[in-house]
Amino acid sequence: MERLRKGSLHTTRLLLHGRKLSTSVNISSRRVVVTGLGLVTPLGVGTEIAWKRLVDGACGITSIDSSLVRVIHKMVGRVPRGEDSYQFKADDWIGRGDKLTMTEGMIFAIAAAQQALKDADWMPENEEDRERTGVCIGTGMAGLDDISNTSSLLNTQGYRKVSPYFVPRILINMAAGHVSMKFGFQGPNHAVSTACTTGAHAIGDGFRFIKYGDADVIVAGGSEASISPLSIAGFCRARALSTKYNNCPSAASRPFDRDRDGFVMGEGAGILVLEEYSHAKKRNANIYAEILGYGLSGDAFHITSGRPDGKGALLCMERALREASININKVKYINAHATSTPVGDAIENKAIKSLFGSNSKALKVSSNKGSIGHLLGAAGAVEAIFTILAIKHSIAPPTLNLHNLHPEKDFDLNYVPLQAQELTANNESLVALTNSFGFGGTNASLCFSSI
Repeated sequence: MERLRKGSLHTTRLLLHGRKLSTSVNISSRRVVVTGLGLVTPLGVGTEIAWKRLVDGACGITSIDSSLVRVIHKMVGRVPRGEDSYQFKADDWIGRGDKLTMTEGMIFAIAAAQQALKDADWMPENEEDRERTGVCIGTGMAGLDDISNTSSLLNTQGYRKVSPYFVPRILINMAAGHVSMKFGFQGPNHAVSTACTTGAHAIGDGFRFIKYGDADVIVAGGSEASISPLSIAGFCRARALSTKYNNCPSAASRPFDRDRDGFVMGEGAGILVLEEYSHAKKRNANIYAEILGYGLSGDAFHITSGRPDGKGALLCMERALREASININKVKYINAHATSTPVGDAIENKAIKSLFGSNSKALKVSSNKGSIGHLLGAAGAVEAIFTILAIKHSIAPPTLNLHNLHPEKDFDLNYVPLQAQELTANNESLVALTNSFGFGGTNASLCFSSI
């Protein structure tokens, strides 16, 4: 195999089974756009209903199931189940036998992927198109219910009671695997698991797969369904969850608010169809937005907390803008990670102000977590979709429950409290960032532009 690389031109020549293949990929010329969106969220199933309810100020956080009341945290952002069009029903998306091999998080991923592919009008039937279509879907946590229940069966009834599907059900890469198998995609089959940054990293990695010529289309995003007694107990013991608003669940998640006391666990999935720009134009695809940049960083500080000076968050935003070749004054909206924790929100606020300086006054900054809770591994993907819709429709969605700003003078940005606000760009493309930060100090920022 002969490989030559010069500047941004990446050329590969190889001999395979007597057949000479030659490809040239000019990385700098490969633009990546978004052509399909799919959502499964506590606000409902489907992009249109979830977006409308988000903008209208609806909240999907409800009281906890009776089976989970043994813990001190009493609310969750659950995906609504039922027969209505906005509710989730597994039988609408998979065959009955598939339930043995899949967790609910995997089914969420399939549901969101199917929506996104239909939205993009991309269901390739020829082999070449399938070979050029890949999957990059992540999950934050393995199925803890599967692990705890199977462990109990093993200890009480022996190994023959362990399901032969146990291991595939807890593998992090199986959401991506099932989507790849269901639709016959033979391009990159990749999974990400970086805690609450998972969804953003999956989209960013998919963006680079296309940019580097590994695929023309990538189905990318995150999925999570890890609400269980064990996971909630673990987060409670880490003092990460809200407990102050047990009697009023819809008020519990309050990003940037003075009275915030922790996050609320949520579940769901967000999947995007990413596509090389000329490929999308050639087939006359609907284009929602362009991905301009992807930035990553590490806090190198603490297992659960970001750096107090905000440097990790600042670096990933800075790097996303550098790749995008965008001046900071072009950014009009930031979809904040802000989970409603006292420490985390303050760190992100400091990072935004450090990066944007005097330009921060012109920004609109909001967090979706007051509406849906924190979707962990799915959060970055769901919030990326909401960011794309924000710049497409020129609307910054509201930050719910933001009634009292923190008394410190640094909390003086426009956090879009309670009601949506219009976004304006003076006849230019709207540019936005969306941030995601995770345990272990892993950070990512994505830069999108309307097109």
